Amino acid sequence: MERKLDSGLIVFLCLFLALHFARLLPPGTDALLLAIASILGTLPVVASAVKSVKNRKISVDLLASIALVASIITGEWASAAFINLMLASARIFGDYTDRKALAAIQGLMKFRPEKVKIKKDGAIKEIPAEKVLVGDIVVIESGDRIPVDGTIIEGQASVDQSSLTGESLPVEKKAGERALSSTLAVSGSLLVKAEKVGKDTTLEKIIGLVESSQSEKASIRTASDVFAKWYIIVMLILSVAVYFFSRDLALVLSLLLVACADDIAVAIPLAFLAAIGYAARRGVIVKGGAYLDGLTKVKTFVLDKTGTITRGRMKVEAAVPLNGFSENDLLKLAGATESLSEHPSARAIAEYVKEKGVKFKEPENFKETPGKGIEADSGGEKIYAGKPEFMAESGVKVSPADAALVSEAEKNGYSVTLFGTGGKLAGFVKSGDEIRPHVKDAIDGLKALGVGKFVMLTGDNELVAKRIAGRVGITDFHANLLPEDKIKYLKKYIGPGSKVAMVGDGVNDAASLALSDVGIAMGAIGSDSAIEAADIALMRDDFREIPELMSLGIYTRKIARQDFWIWGIVNALGLALVFGRIIGPQGSAAYNFVTDFIPLINSMRLFNLHLNLKP
Repeated sequence: MERKLDSGLIVFLCLFLALHFARLLPPGTDALLLAIASILGTLPVVASAVKSVKNRKISVDLLASIALVASIITGEWASAAFINLMLASARIFGDYTDRKALAAIQGLMKFRPEKVKIKKDGAIKEIPAEKVLVGDIVVIESGDRIPVDGTIIEGQASVDQSSLTGESLPVEKKAGERALSSTLAVSGSLLVKAEKVGKDTTLEKIIGLVESSQSEKASIRTASDVFAKWYIIVMLILSVAVYFFSRDLALVLSLLLVACADDIAVAIPLAFLAAIGYAARRGVIVKGGAYLDGLTKVKTFVLDKTGTITRGRMKVEAAVPLNGFSENDLLKLAGATESLSEHPSARAIAEYVKEKGVKFKEPENFKETPGKGIEADSGGEKIYAGKPEFMAESGVKVSPADAALVSEAEKNGYSVTLFGTGGKLAGFVKSGDEIRPHVKDAIDGLKALGVGKFVMLTGDNELVAKRIAGRVGITDFHANLLPEDKIKYLKKYIGPGSKVAMVGDGVNDAASLALSDVGIAMGAIGSDSAIEAADIALMRDDFREIPELMSLGIYTRKIARQDFWIWGIVNALGLALVFGRIIGPQGSAAYNFVTDFIPLINSMRLFNLHLNLKP
């Protein structure tokens, strides 16, 4: 309703001002129409000013009220009309900012399906989405939005997760995997057991974050608010002083009319709103402008290893055949021994053999000794896999030269599995925690943006930590840490004048994320602890989002600074024109109205971001 009134006021003021300056109306009618429009426009401004004073706040509406009342008393109707036009336009822009935030929420809400199909007692029935309960079996067909967070118990489908992660390509989902609310089954069908419904789903938690994201003010916005308050006080004192010495009411009125612009109060939050919306479209949830702004000041990044720098799963780095065996021979032994084991290294080796396309005979008399190794029969041969000690116990000879190669691989932080048959060592496979792609590139990008220190924390041993840190370009690391040790180390880096960002997977790192100046959760999709503990949540495991987000923050801060300087320069120039007697009350009001839009238009450039920002 208020928006309609302001829109109507703007239309009438523009019409009356056009008629006034075109001199198309008789003087009496012209003045009467402008007076009515000006007085009507002044009422909400005065009401807002009174409310601010009652709340012990100094706002630009106080300065504007004084200027408007003075204009009305002195009969400067055109001046009052211009200021009301500017203030109504600012309210429209402020409302536009609020509606942009609401539009982001409504954009997420459109992913809520209204009806859901559930399977119960062998029959499928359709019920309202809000009626779904934990434990219900939800039927998802091609083209359906998944309404719950849960586990797929049957079926296979290609699922578009862009509503949560921003990734452009669908992912394949099958039984045993997680399904998340708001994602779309592009093809195929699924049965999903509901584990989180209603307000507990990932989608609802993200909606809650978007709703509250504007409550945290960026420091540059807070600084501008403080400056604006003192600016208003100084302008009021200056106006009193000017009148005391000059007794020139027109000069005082011109001064007030130039000084009462409130464009900066809308322009800076508009810039941060646009940036947060841009990040959200890319699957990065920022809980407020303060955190996006704070990221630009971070000089130290503390990173958890497992689940953050690495995937937390083993990957084969190389297969090393020895003693006349070929790589194919070695992988046949590896496939036969590791295919039935559940050990993480064994699963990685079995997957590697499969990727290489090596065929092997199924093992017989399979026997696994935890902590030592595996023995089995394959193709009439007894084969062994395990540690050097197990090889010795099994009668497999390991020469000093072979032992040196194995020792070298272990010193480099690899997990080593040896394979032997017929009393001879066939070779070994070295594997390690798989490093996420592009981590080193992302760290290099952050260095280019001014981040000077990177620290890796891990519970792994020193050798593993050294290998991983070296691979991604980190020189400082701490190994053999318990969860509580990570908190202690993080506290060492946090201090006055040093902004620290913690990057973790949000599951084991919730306390660290909450303690740091800026907590960033990797792969937060579907993780309540990550979404709640972190200040910034990356919905997909792409480390490159961090330097890109930092670049976005730097660019947004640059726009906000530009707004601040535009506002300062425009006001300084306006005051110079006033004191130089170049413009009077009407000119001051018109100047204020025209220049008020410059910082707003500058901020709105952020709504047109389409390309990735590079360091």
